[in-house]
Amino acid sequence: MKKVALVLYYLIGKRLPKSQGTFGFISQAIRYVLCKHIFNQVGEHVNIEKNVFFGSGNDISIGKSSGIGINASIQGPLSIGEFVMMGPDVIIYTRNHRYERTDLPMMLQGDSEALPVVIEDDVWIGARVVILPGVTIGRGSIVGAGSVVTKDVEPYAIVGGVPAKIIKKRI
Repeated sequence: MKKVALVLYYLIGKRLPKSQGTFGFISQAIRYVLCKHIFNQVGEHVNIEKNVFFGSGNDISIGKSSGIGINASIQGPLSIGEFVMMGPDVIIYTRNHRYERTDLPMMLQGDSEALPVVIEDDVWIGARVVILPGVTIGRGSIVGAGSVVTKDVEPYAIVGGVPAKIIKKRI
């Protein structure tokens, strides 16, 4: 069933209109049902927006009332908590190219081991944020638009920039 849902998602679901608009609720419902069969776990009231790319969907879980923004590109292993808001064009990487050997082009060295990304509950990720492998974004945090997150984000921190740094704390 997972393979069928994956094919249907990439052929139809990914291309359906965004969730806001005249027929948005239908598009949202179709993507939700397909992703329930693709991801490891999908909570209630989850919104997967138009044109999200997630490869095979392996090792991805998303908690209730969370969303993945338009044109996002994500990889597993990825855990998204509850009540997470994600803007458009977010990229989440869990692996990278190897580069240790200098006698072999990087292109031929393959990928590194996957390092899980964890996004805890009640997080707001702005538009065009890039999150790198192995990062945990703490509960209640805000990641400003255009940031590149290279290290863990403390709970209730507001971070921004390249690389992302603490701007202030919410509490």
